Amino acid sequence: MAGATDDISYLESLVSENKRDLIKKALEYRTRYLTVAVENSTNPHNASAVVRSCDIFGVQDMHVIQSNEAFSALNTIAKGASKWMNLHRYETTQSCIKQLKKDGYRIVATTPHERGYTLSELPINQKTALFFGTEITGLSDEVIELADDFVTIPMFGFTESFNISVSAAICLYDLITRIHASDIAWQLTDAQKETLQREWLQRILHIKK
Repeated sequence: MAGATDDISYLESLVSENKRDLIKKALEYRTRYLTVAVENSTNPHNASAVVRSCDIFGVQDMHVIQSNEAFSALNTIAKGASKWMNLHRYETTQSCIKQLKKDGYRIVATTPHERGYTLSELPINQKTALFFGTEITGLSDEVIELADDFVTIPMFGFTESFNISVSAAICLYDLITRIHASDIAWQLTDAQKETLQREWLQRILHIKK
């Protein structure tokens, strides 16, 4: 059948009803209004946990800056989440920020800063890219210089910071909860949903494109 692997109805007929329902439910909550960028993470376990959190909260895209080595999600941590997401890789911070700004994102550095918002106060009236840095040194000076805004998670103990995976999960929960409760057009377009639906079905069926 010509073009069979591109026909959604045909692909749906090859998977179980349960998988079809899971895909449709996931598509309703998928978003590109919020995205995450991780800069030179030195801990593959933590970075892979961020991938998992993005998928769980419906964030479709994750941007990975790896100047020294290629990023690969550990399946034991990510639980296969990367299969359902779009991972965008960059060799430099500048190229990542340039692309995100071109796509209309506000760059928000997740770091304590004197001009920063607390997480619950961060405005959600614009597409937002949250940047997370290394576990040891945080974000680079380049991100700090090019960021549009800064956000911090309030902490009340002796420890100065969360690790990257915990920070990402907290930020995503807060922002996604507020975005869902708003009248913002945060969902994917019908065309984007159709493209993702086809891609996910092809991945389930191990059809290479």
